[in-house]
Amino acid sequence: MGGIDFLKGHGTQNDFVLLPDPAGRLELTEARVAALCDRRRGLGADGVLRVVRAAALDEPSAGEWFMDYRNADGSIAEMCGNGVRVFARYLVDAGLASVGEFVVGTRAGDRPVVVHPDRSVTVHMGPATITGTSVTVVAGRPFSGVAVDVGNPHLVSLLDDDVAELDLREQPDFDHDVFPHGVNLEFINCLGEGALRMRVHERGVGETRACGTGTVAAVAAAFHLAGTDTGRSTVDLPGGRVEVTVSRGASTLSGPAEIVARGEIDEGWWAAAGS
Repeated sequence: MGGIDFLKGHGTQNDFVLLPDPAGRLELTEARVAALCDRRRGLGADGVLRVVRAAALDEPSAGEWFMDYRNADGSIAEMCGNGVRVFARYLVDAGLASVGEFVVGTRAGDRPVVVHPDRSVTVHMGPATITGTSVTVVAGRPFSGVAVDVGNPHLVSLLDDDVAELDLREQPDFDHDVFPHGVNLEFINCLGEGALRMRVHERGVGETRACGTGTVAAVAAAFHLAGTDTGRSTVDLPGGRVEVTVSRGASTLSGPAEIVARGEIDEGWWAAAGS
């Protein structure tokens, strides 16, 4: 019996279904993505990474491979830092790229990556741009935040209270005029010089164990509030620890990437999920 190949992977427990589709032949509908990511009726994930050649999608990229990323609700997203790490790890494991540096295409632009011999991955994330301030409301409590663009929109709130006490089960409110296409919401504590703790409510997903672009936004915002725009910091998340560097016009994200399973999606299930 035939099926559709898939893999399951995670970066600091931000988990993804990977769909190898070099020629771009899969009909990846919003309904199918949502079904795949459903943790009861599908495989369960925070998002889907389609592995496709940039040329097959007619996407401009200096790299051969394009990360077609979808949120868990099926919506198309520009970028995912943890997803890029898992994507790069898969390319190396599959023999489609070599250990070392290469380029991955994304909707936020090309992202150079370095897959290290231990299969951890460093991603050049591009600029983290401070774009203003806004407010989010969690369970009726307002928090001011710094708006940051990392190829996708973020609002970072620095808290004195322990972020572990926040109730992020429901979608926090935010200013829809400022973020008409939604926003990723990060809540951080400073643990000391060069160390942050973070929780995140991701646009189109909900609370996740980690968010790669969110960690870059968090570090950029923390440094901005401290009166600088350059530095290095660890970020502790529910899913693990990453390291972020930011400077004027550039940032990097380094952390683990794991492939945990592979198999086939039943073609009958795939057909039904798309209807």
